[in-house]
Amino acid sequence: MEIAVLGGGNGSTAAAVDLTEQGHNIRFWRRNSAAQAALQNKDNTIYLRDFAGTRPIQIDVVTADIKEALEGAQLIVCPTPATAQEDIARAMAPHLSGGQVVFLPPGSFGGWVMGDIVRKIGNLANVSWVEAGTLPYLTRLHGADTIAITTRATRLPSGVYPLRNADYAHNILAQAYPSVEPAGDALSGALMNAGPIIHPPLITMNAGPIEHFDHWDIHNEGTQPSIRRVTTRLDGERIAVREALGYGAPHFPLADHYDNDADEWMYGNAAHEKLTDSGDWRENLVLTEHRYMREDIAVGLALLVSIADWAGVPTPTATGLLALGSAICDDDFRQSGRTLENLGVAGLGASQFQARLRAGLGEGV
Repeated sequence: MEIAVLGGGNGSTAAAVDLTEQGHNIRFWRRNSAAQAALQNKDNTIYLRDFAGTRPIQIDVVTADIKEALEGAQLIVCPTPATAQEDIARAMAPHLSGGQVVFLPPGSFGGWVMGDIVRKIGNLANVSWVEAGTLPYLTRLHGADTIAITTRATRLPSGVYPLRNADYAHNILAQAYPSVEPAGDALSGALMNAGPIIHPPLITMNAGPIEHFDHWDIHNEGTQPSIRRVTTRLDGERIAVREALGYGAPHFPLADHYDNDADEWMYGNAAHEKLTDSGDWRENLVLTEHRYMREDIAVGLALLVSIADWAGVPTPTATGLLALGSAICDDDFRQSGRTLENLGVAGLGASQFQARLRAGLGEGV
């Protein structure tokens, strides 16, 4: 299949390499033309390191020209941070065509955000936006030319916008990611996102060690029983919001990620042990800049709290963590973050919102 992969971070590099090895034709784009030129000078080759060893993978096309990347692509994989979605949507808008599927793993309701930007720029093509509950990979870059994949997702609950395209979008996605599971509309997909659940307690409750030590593994030493209890309470609030909106099980409770005897979570059993054993998450974290703060709190958690307020569901843990993250960054993410108010939809009734999630906002057919 012809696939465009957008972005140059951990998830995007892993996708470009992994999908190439699966036999797909990949066009790998990012805005950093110098980095792409450096990769071209290495014959488009990145080393993949996983349980099978280390081997070179040569990507078909490496480019800083987004038109070249998108033209003719059936699937567009965009595992970039949510903070980059608006700029990428503006760059994509002139080049998207009907029938293309854009995969945002995870999305933080990015399908709605990016689709709205593309429409307002004037492209009414019938594009499908799909957002998953997590990245397809636990992965980290080792320098500029090696990507380490600790494990791959075995279950990827994903919502589609507009929902009327769900069957088509899932058929396309399954050719690249057979682990994708239908999870309803884009709002349901956004409420599957594990990042705003697992990361806010870790980054706020480990703020002292993060600022004190040069390197700190928030998934190992930083994951203590007290923090896990907060995570479980926060996840309960997420599930309560899903249920209040009529979304049914499975809700993929995060507790299953830590319990190898529970139902299989998104990365399968023993994923947490693989993550901590790898050592790849013992990192230098800049507390106020890290994506766990700027994406998972300012975008994902702000979105969750605003949805809960709209639905009338109490979320004291989520609201408290949002306030803590705001204080740490000297901001007010409830006002400045990604919220239903800032997206202009908080005034919609439930039936109006569901109709738009199902049909889209003026896309062509």
